[in-house]
Amino acid sequence: MARVPFLQKLAGLAIAAFACAAFASGARAQAIAEAAGATSVSATATAAAKPIVIPKLPGATASGSQHLIASAGPPPQETNVRDFQAKAGKDAGKLLLRATPVATQIWVNGKIVGKTPLLLVLAPGKYDVEMRGARGESGKTTVDLLPRETREVELKMHSLYPARVMSQQ
Repeated sequence: MARVPFLQKLAGLAIAAFACAAFASGARAQAIAEAAGATSVSATATAAAKPIVIPKLPGATASGSQHLIASAGPPPQETNVRDFQAKAGKDAGKLLLRATPVATQIWVNGKIVGKTPLLLVLAPGKYDVEMRGARGESGKTTVDLLPRETREVELKMHSLYPARVMSQQ
């Protein structure tokens, strides 16, 4: 007969632990669930249990927040485009970059500058252009831009993975 209240108490603790875990986040939910499991077994097991220490996650700030802090500045592609334009000078050339599919990411000399189609104002010189599509397509070329030249570059994208796979039996 004494066993029924114990089981009711055990069920109550399990429900409480589940509710706490459902509203807590990540490591804290795991710690709550483990603590509830330790207390619901028996009083002797609780006494023998070690305290649970929640480790500080990488990226946690001094305030304890584990969220990443967004940069207040412009996106890197805007900063890179501004840097290229600032160095362009009076003899700047124009480079129109296109690819199929559209909205392919573009890197110039290893720096992201945006998505296709894109018109860049650059200083005369040699540039390594790389484009990467959303489905793993990629293309690379080197462009020699002359003073006051306007050049259009359309890269042929190569698939990283085959579009079709056939099986012969």
